[in-house]
Amino acid sequence: MELTPENWVENHGDFLFNFAYSRVRYRQVAEDLVQECFLSALKSRQHFRGESSERTWLTAILKRKVIDFYRKQTTKSDSSEDSFSSPFIKEGPFQGRWLRERSPKPWSPTADEHLNQEEFMGVLKVCLDHLPENWRAIFVLRFIEEMESDEICKELGCSASNLWIIIHRTRLKLRECVEKGWLK
Repeated sequence: MELTPENWVENHGDFLFNFAYSRVRYRQVAEDLVQECFLSALKSRQHFRGESSERTWLTAILKRKVIDFYRKQTTKSDSSEDSFSSPFIKEGPFQGRWLRERSPKPWSPTADEHLNQEEFMGVLKVCLDHLPENWRAIFVLRFIEEMESDEICKELGCSASNLWIIIHRTRLKLRECVEKGWLK
């Protein structure tokens, strides 16, 4: 299979942009990542072996660009784990239990039916946008990119225990945000 760089924008541009935009925060960043993907692909086109489709190859390059974007973001921002307010009782005989006002609200039995609704996805995106940058990066890599934990730790330079603490805190924050914005 031969590469056709002159047709990449027309044949794959929208797909790649949507792929990038669904994983990063801003339209401009997604556009830049796609441009970087095309440039990298042009520079390394002699390494394309034709074992996959052109789109699959370009998507793999773009995926690396997204990971690099998050790696840069997590090294730039010394994110605020300390600013996380725990929803648990800190002292006394009930230590570790939920604070009454912060405990999870019951999810309706039909909550699964709503997962694909635009409204839910809109609220989830807003909630993701309010997370500290490294929390969002870890969430996207783990649950959207479906990367393994050890790979995320290697890519972002964090320990496994730190990763799981951030995932736990991220889930709590997202649940709280979604409950306020969607499950009123």
